[in-house]
Amino acid sequence: QVHLVESGGGLVQAGGSLRLSCVASGGTFSRYSMGWFRQAPGKERECVAAISWSAANTYLADSVKGRFTVSRDNAKNTVYLQMNSLKPEDTAVYYCAAKFTVYSTIIYSKGGEYDSWGQGTQVTVSS
Repeated sequence: QVHLVESGGGLVQAGGSLRLSCVASGGTFSRYSMGWFRQAPGKERECVAAISWSAANTYLADSVKGRFTVSRDNAKNTVYLQMNSLKPEDTAVYYCAAKFTVYSTIIYSKGGEYDSWGQGTQVTVSS
């Protein structure tokens, strides 16, 4: 399993931006599809973004389309989540996840499909 470490969370006012990063180690990063999930207190975990190994395919949840983008840099073993126009309802712990796919272009939006998870980073959006 690959080891994942997220960073970039913090406190931001509504309308602001944050960029989350997730660095992978211990595996061949380009063989993994990646996902970003979030979980707010009292709510179920939801997938907000996913990206295939080559970035040919991406997924964004309807709630974040037009505001968030997902990207990756395989040379840096890093996946990013750029979050713009943040809203208080975006407040949550954000997790990155990896699924070993061996160069498949399939993307995954269900948490149970992923093999490895990071420890999470808190994002708080104040109104």
